[in-house]
Amino acid sequence: NFKADTYDTSSELENVLSNIKSKSTPKIYWLKPLMRVAAILAICFSVYYYTTTLDTRITTELAQKTTVELPDASTVSLNAKSLLAYNKKDWKKERDVELQGEAFFKVAKGSTFNVNTTSGTVTVYGTQFNVKQWDNYFEVICYEGLVGVTHNSQETKLKPGDSFLIIDGKKIAKDKEYRTTPSWLNNESEFKSIPFKQVVAEFERQYNVNITLIDVDSTQLFTGSFTHENIDVALKSIAVPLQVTYSKQNNTIILKRE
Repeated sequence: NFKADTYDTSSELENVLSNIKSKSTPKIYWLKPLMRVAAILAICFSVYYYTTTLDTRITTELAQKTTVELPDASTVSLNAKSLLAYNKKDWKKERDVELQGEAFFKVAKGSTFNVNTTSGTVTVYGTQFNVKQWDNYFEVICYEGLVGVTHNSQETKLKPGDSFLIIDGKKIAKDKEYRTTPSWLNNESEFKSIPFKQVVAEFERQYNVNITLIDVDSTQLFTGSFTHENIDVALKSIAVPLQVTYSKQNNTIILKRE
């Protein structure tokens, strides 16, 4: 009577294991999708932050001009082979632009407006002026309002018609400017007692050509102008006054003393 009932250990073990599996914690299937969404949001935020803090850069190629409107409705006209850079995010705090090349500015009234170049800084409060900065050449012309030019830690104030010109490290005195806008806006480059090498450099920028001088003094002063719309007429305008001949071959122009 005290004999134990028959006990099947294998079947009982199987029952126990099945109960354990049924009570185990269910797998979490939402974690991976959530991680993917978080990664996408992080990438989007990084891209947004990068693009909003990055400087806006506008460039012109050889023989190209363009006009840019800044966030405060100021406008900048860029001459050929020039670069303008500014930051939209910080514009309300500081109106600063970087310039390489030549540009004409019409600045809306407001806080201080700075044009930074490798040769100096131009500071205004609401005016029209032209800045030209190339290798060994820095020129600022005020057409309206008041302009402050800082060069070598010294500031010079310009009134309408005044100019500030540095060539090869030397300050050059210039006559009063009576134009209301720079000549290049009307597709013409004008020079008054400017070294011929600067004339040649401007010609190359406007027509996308290479000029070779043979027996021509590049330091001699040139007074005159040339058009941006007809290369043959332009060549005569810079060659005839100096009594030099010119010849063209593909993209190269040779100016030679007669």
